[in-house]
Amino acid sequence: MIEPLDLAVDHVRGPENARLLVEYGDYECPYSRRAFRAIERVEEQLSGGVRFAFRHFPLTEIHPYAVAASLAAEAAALQGRFWETHEMLFHRQKALEDDDLRRYAIALGLDVARFDGDRSGGAVLERVRRDVRSGNASGEVHGTPTLFVDGVVHSGGYDAATLLEVLAR
Repeated sequence: MIEPLDLAVDHVRGPENARLLVEYGDYECPYSRRAFRAIERVEEQLSGGVRFAFRHFPLTEIHPYAVAASLAAEAAALQGRFWETHEMLFHRQKALEDDDLRRYAIALGLDVARFDGDRSGGAVLERVRRDVRSGNASGEVHGTPTLFVDGVVHSGGYDAATLLEVLAR
């Protein structure tokens, strides 16, 4: 089991009464990117039939830019642009260096000075650490992506067809 959603902290989209899909992901992980694409297809096909939450779990030992990408997403969230940044980071997964992240902030119309200050601040780092702690506390998150359906770890595939089947049960 995982910590319940905290709507003041977690990034969640979709109706409250829908099945809940939570991903612990890493913006630099190619498998998280595959899950991102599958989840987008699931959300599109179920149109309102799934609620999705993303939690950060950067694998720092193998992905040197994963933390920076998570910090950028959280800094953008403080300006109300988490989901747009989330999508951009996965679409441009091979370009997550500092100059790239600043370029994305500009493209999204963020206040870049604020973005830079926020992503280097303690509050944003603590927000990412909170997700990592919750993943570790579950005892189930050892890599990315790790998915939970209605609070229970999903151990099957994370392709769209498999996720649609699981969410239909």
